[in-house]
Amino acid sequence: MLIEAPRRTGAAPRRRSSAGDGNLARPRRGERQLGSSTAPGSVDDQALAASFSAGDEWALREAYARWSPLVFRLALRSLGDRTDAEDVTQQVYISAWRTRSGFDASRSTLSAWIVGITRHRIADAHEARSRGRRLEEALVAEASAAPDHIHDDLAERVMVAEELDRLEPVPRRVMQLAFYDELSHSQIAERLGLPVGTVKSHVRRSLTRLRKRWEVDDGSHRA
Repeated sequence: MLIEAPRRTGAAPRRRSSAGDGNLARPRRGERQLGSSTAPGSVDDQALAASFSAGDEWALREAYARWSPLVFRLALRSLGDRTDAEDVTQQVYISAWRTRSGFDASRSTLSAWIVGITRHRIADAHEARSRGRRLEEALVAEASAAPDHIHDDLAERVMVAEELDRLEPVPRRVMQLAFYDELSHSQIAERLGLPVGTVKSHVRRSLTRLRKRWEVDDGSHRA
């Protein structure tokens, strides 16, 4: 995952990669440094917000260190699942960084803006859960009422749903929007705050995985 969820101590995770890859790390005490951007270890929220909007990468690290524990707690309280809360925390900071040009310091503080994004991502997570439950219920109802000649088609749909559940949260959400909501790549990218190229990559890799699964299943049936 690109960004680790906050540890229970509230401290930001230590990573050795750059913030440009979406990973957040803590530099040496006394300063935060990334590339050519440096900042003192203590900076007020207003200055941090200005630097965040300007795209200073140290500000992403600082924002994560300050507010990721809050984001994680909100997500965990609502979703009740630590893994889901970690995924929401990651998506919140990815979305915040990619849409930072939309932050208006005259209308909101940076922390309040991040909390707003958190609430949207939590709602998305609940929506994905509800859609999954509705899909399962529809498949069960269809199976009980379906004539014999469509059982093979239903079996394939069940297998697809099962395989989607095995994907990581982000590619699973991409595939659900593509197959069940029939959204285009650009619509999915806008919905999830991802680059179109990333959406296409997730779709391509997931389809490859599905095809391999079908080939294995077909081979086992013929054996």
